[in-house]
Amino acid sequence: MSAFEINVGRLRQGSLAGRQTALVCLALSVLALFTTPAAAQPSFRGVRAESAPAARTGIAASTITAAFTPGDALPLVLDTIRNARATLYVAAYSFTSKPVATALRDAQRRGVKVFVVIDAGEATKGYSAARFLANEGVPVRTNARYALQHNKFIVADDVTVQTGSFNYTSSAAGRNAENVLVVNNSAALGAQYAREWRRLWDEGTELPPAY
Repeated sequence: MSAFEINVGRLRQGSLAGRQTALVCLALSVLALFTTPAAAQPSFRGVRAESAPAARTGIAASTITAAFTPGDALPLVLDTIRNARATLYVAAYSFTSKPVATALRDAQRRGVKVFVVIDAGEATKGYSAARFLANEGVPVRTNARYALQHNKFIVADDVTVQTGSFNYTSSAAGRNAENVLVVNNSAALGAQYAREWRRLWDEGTELPPAY
């Protein structure tokens, strides 16, 4: 049985602390797949990927942090956004979280290049943070290619990835059982997620401001 299978088994049972340990171990198993140095950073249509400092690209220096709800999942997402210095590429499904939307808006105001792609069906439901961000000048595209654009992840500065089951919603933060995983300082993993983000972005349609 592989380390991946063992960690998946542990994740399905046991205490919260045990599940958190298993989730980190599972992430390490996945991270081991990305040991080849990343190629040149992807160049998105209309989006120029920023280069990360060389000191942050070594996989040996990568760190992994896990969080859950109820618990510290939302603060971990917000820390990922607030610690970004150059770029934030966001893929979202349901997006109604005012704290996450405000953090992205504030990141853009301090000079970070922020781009969001969201499921087309969710973008127009009730209060949508996607519309709020578009009105704030953040580039947003809706993706209608699939039954659901169900990805929920952020690539920060090309070398940090936030992923997990956590939708960017108040329900995910306060009512659901969710998980968030953040891998820092991995250019290889960041490049993998950035390529997927680019594909979703290229399939999308611009969401214009609507005041």
